[in-house]
Amino acid sequence: MTAELDIVVADTDPKTDSLFEPFAHKSLKLRNRFAMAPMTRGFSPNGIPGEDVAAYYRRRAAGGVGLIITEGTYIPDPAAGPMPSVPRLYSSESLEGWRRVVDEVHAEGGVIIPQLWHTGVERGERPRFNPDVPTVSPSGIALDGSTLGRAFETAELDTLLEAWVAAAVNAKDVGFDGIELHGAHGYLLDEFLWDRTNVRDDGYGGSLPARVRFPVEVVSAIRAAVGPEFAIVYRFSQWKSNQYDARIANTPTELEQILTPLVDAGVDILHPSTRRHWEPAFEDEPGRDGTLGLAGWTKRLTGVPTITVGSVGLDRVFTTAFTDDGDSRAAGLEELVRQYENGDFDLVAVGRALISDPQWVRKLQTGRTDEHIPFSTEHRKVLH
Repeated sequence: MTAELDIVVADTDPKTDSLFEPFAHKSLKLRNRFAMAPMTRGFSPNGIPGEDVAAYYRRRAAGGVGLIITEGTYIPDPAAGPMPSVPRLYSSESLEGWRRVVDEVHAEGGVIIPQLWHTGVERGERPRFNPDVPTVSPSGIALDGSTLGRAFETAELDTLLEAWVAAAVNAKDVGFDGIELHGAHGYLLDEFLWDRTNVRDDGYGGSLPARVRFPVEVVSAIRAAVGPEFAIVYRFSQWKSNQYDARIANTPTELEQILTPLVDAGVDILHPSTRRHWEPAFEDEPGRDGTLGLAGWTKRLTGVPTITVGSVGLDRVFTTAFTDDGDSRAAGLEELVRQYENGDFDLVAVGRALISDPQWVRKLQTGRTDEHIPFSTEHRKVLH
């Protein structure tokens, strides 16, 4: 039975009313501006999402989330990632599992897209999934600059491209409402963008336009395969795993040189990943520009809808989320609302707060923020 979550509730916090406005763009028809951020879990044995995974996402949809972005799910490349328990977007068993997830979320009035994922060099030297397959990346260079695995041959990029397209087509066939491409955090597509991990000399490396070439080709090929109305979200970031000062763009002009070709190729919505949504992206810019966050700059430069993210609703940044001192208390949303009303973003992705409290959005809507359950590292250790 579909949950009745679109009712206007009298005691909704007036500060956040605007975040409960509907949003529609191509195949995405959302009841509010809240998304569930993609968060790796590793609860899909042999890459198959089971009934427990379907129940996990259904609870968030029942709790009021407008858009669910799933955890990263491997594309059909044998070196896509290191863990056998991460879900995959290929094989009949995995796709049937995802079909169950989609049906459960839709039954609660939610909208859901999968995050397509290839970890590239971050797969590491000793993967547990397909351990006999070497790790492959743009240049065989790890995030710290050391040598790891090998580089893709130019001739192999066509096959890699086909794997991205196959995953996207599978997602559409399963019934997902769109897709997100994981181009952030030092994973494969991001490795092409970053000059530290891309030193290729074959037309896919060197200048910034050359480094963005392969991600653009992925987007363009997927757009051709899924049609004009199937929404494509692209997640990117400045920071990388354990490289928090990394940058793919040092100025707004460089950021525009990255994002504009992606949008021209077919990206509908951009999802700039930050650790703190309120932090300025380019502090050296004058006036208000020096306070504008990455989502604000993204929307200004491209004009497309933008998702903001980063420690929403919590008082501690997520770098400690996986350690014993990673507990966070609930925090106010005043700055988030200010950014939204300034037009800096269209959707907001909530991560850890939704792990700890599947009803987080519903409680916010009904003015029960005092009932929000604080995040604890224990929440990551169980299905919830």
